[in-house]
Amino acid sequence: MARPRISIDVEPTLRRRLRLAAAKRDVTVQRYIRQAIEEQLKEDLRDEADPLMALTAQADPVLAELWDNSRDAAYDSL
Repeated sequence: MARPRISIDVEPTLRRRLRLAAAKRDVTVQRYIRQAIEEQLKEDLRDEADPLMALTAQADPVLAELWDNSRDAAYDSL
């Protein structure tokens, strides 16, 4: 299946930084950029992409207090 291509123009400084960051992670620049985009999309669209994502201790501190007990700790491994 062919994947659509996205092209962007960047400053030479940004290109060098991307190459350095990708090399530090031992991945290609393409893979590094894809991962960065995926992480940002998860953050920006978390409520829209998966409605159940809101039901986490991190997303809801009030629920975190209720869930943080020894009886419910068994569910942490699910």
